[in-house]
Amino acid sequence: MFRARALFLAPLALAGCTVGPDYRPAAPAELGVPDGWSVPATQAEVADLTRWWRRFDDPLLGELVEQAAAANTDVAQAVARLRQARESLVQSRASLLPTLSGSTGYQRNENVVGGGRSFTLPDGTVVDTGGGGRNAYTVGLSARYQLGLFGEVRRTVEATRAQYEASGFDYAATLLTVESETARNYVLARLYQAELANARASLALQDDNLEIAGFRVQAGLVSSLDNEQARGQRAQTAATIPALAQQYNAAVSRLGVLTGQAPGAVKGRMEAVRPIPGGSAAIGVGLPADLLRRRPDVRAAERNLAAATAQIGVDKAALYPALAISGNLNTNATSIGSIGEAITGSLFAGLTQAIFNGGQLRSRVRSSEAAADAALAAYRGTVLNALEDVEVAVVALNTAREREREFAVALDAANNAAILSRSQYRSGLTDFTTLSQQEAALFNARNSEASARSDAATALVTLFAALGGGWDADVTPEAPRAGTTLSTTGNP
Repeated sequence: MFRARALFLAPLALAGCTVGPDYRPAAPAELGVPDGWSVPATQAEVADLTRWWRRFDDPLLGELVEQAAAANTDVAQAVARLRQARESLVQSRASLLPTLSGSTGYQRNENVVGGGRSFTLPDGTVVDTGGGGRNAYTVGLSARYQLGLFGEVRRTVEATRAQYEASGFDYAATLLTVESETARNYVLARLYQAELANARASLALQDDNLEIAGFRVQAGLVSSLDNEQARGQRAQTAATIPALAQQYNAAVSRLGVLTGQAPGAVKGRMEAVRPIPGGSAAIGVGLPADLLRRRPDVRAAERNLAAATAQIGVDKAALYPALAISGNLNTNATSIGSIGEAITGSLFAGLTQAIFNGGQLRSRVRSSEAAADAALAAYRGTVLNALEDVEVAVVALNTAREREREFAVALDAANNAAILSRSQYRSGLTDFTTLSQQEAALFNARNSEASARSDAATALVTLFAALGGGWDADVTPEAPRAGTTLSTTGNP
């Protein structure tokens, strides 16, 4: 009895042995994360950026971003991949349990030729009887369980769970990309609207200049040179309008596609001219180590590393014995009523061990170790790229806002100079060349100021995305249940 118990409990004890390295998340210092930023940045705690687009105080921008988050085709693909990853996890978890299968059958045998028997009665009469037929009913139940002595099944579940979580973070990363791209194209569309308005206003002034120059030429006050200069300047300004209209159309068409619609779907909503959104004045970026939690691409890379580490255990377990237990119950009867009268059963335990395979299994272990090294390098690279994104966005935002302040001064000066030169030209106190130069400077100053405002808004969008805004970092996205959809916070 003692030996029997020992033989039964030994596999269960071995089942607790799990080969391969146990995954341990790397500390920020191991990933090259510094204690602070190398550029001037406000290290105050980052505010809630789950819906950062509301900070621009532009309702239409918010509507478009949220519509893109819900209907974009790239987001839909990411959700589908997340659902696939969930099913892979369900399948691998099923390996932890035994598999059961049942069978049933019916068979009828008839003698086609011969097979009969003859009987002689006491009175000498010979009676022939036919072979008749026979019924056979079978019912069977079989079970099989892969014990996983050295943790190959548990490591497989561990790897697929990490891959499922990585797919959730990939979905969040795709969501952030779509949200930021939608906001950037919205800002571009508003910039092109401002530049179109600027070009049309300048064209109206130049029409007036051309008319004034014509009157002065007719009066003999100036030569026809003024008229030709005015005509050439007007044509150059008019030529910029179609190009700006084309750029505006491209940005608005892109907004339509990003929101999961036809290119022209949002043109009517964008038609009314609105100012370029400004956004928040100051943004706290927190500490560099905070990105390890806030950035979904960083967390996806970390989960990929965990999956690669677990795969090492799966491949190492193949070097050791594998135990499978199977059994079955069967019954065979000639009638349905007698099915349960005779039941047979069997139990089988099989232990397999690879003896010679030309080094294939050990090569797989080395390959999985190399894959884990690559995943670690990819994780570190993703972290470093995230740090770079934040620092570049901070500098870009500060630079754009400084340029915006200076261009505001330049615009005010250019506007005053253009007013003075126009008054002087009407009075004959200056030539047309001076007027042309001052109005060209005004045109450029208006465009430069609008471009700086656009750059500041775009840099702010980029900073929000670099900080991991646009999703709920406290929730691991999971595949939606039937009849539900994923929200922008990552909750089903």
